Order: sequence, then C-alpha cells, then structure tokens
Amino acid sequence: MTESRQTRLQVKCPTCQTAVVWKPENAFRPFCSQRCKLIDLGGWADGKYTVSSQTESLPEISEPDMAYR
Repeated sequence: MTESRQTRLQVKCPTCQTAVVWKPENAFRPFCSQRCKLIDLGGWADGKYTVSSQTESLPEISEPDMAYR
C-alpha cells in the first residue's frame, strides 16, 4: 500500500468520533488519543460493554464425581 493510500484511510474514533488516520505510526488507533483509549477501557471495566456468547448447559457434577478428578 502506498503512503498516499495510507493517509487517505481514515476511521472514526470509537469514543469521540474524531477522524483518525489509520497508519502504523498512530499508536492509539483506532482511537485518536490515549485519553479516548482509556475512556473505552474504563467502559469495559465498568461493564458497559459485553461480548455476547452462546452458553450451553453444563452437566451437574455431584460430590463423588469430583473426588476422582
């Protein structure tokens, strides 16, 4: 990919929606700054974001079964 192509590739910061140039030199990508990166991390830590997954029922384990493990 040429340098001119890289400078044209922009994404929006997930936190503040500022346009961010997507290139290796941008240490905070896809965020625009360390501040926005930390705000997002705080959101994950506070439980504001979740990753959904399918859960399947696990079989019940009785006490005797656990003794042999």
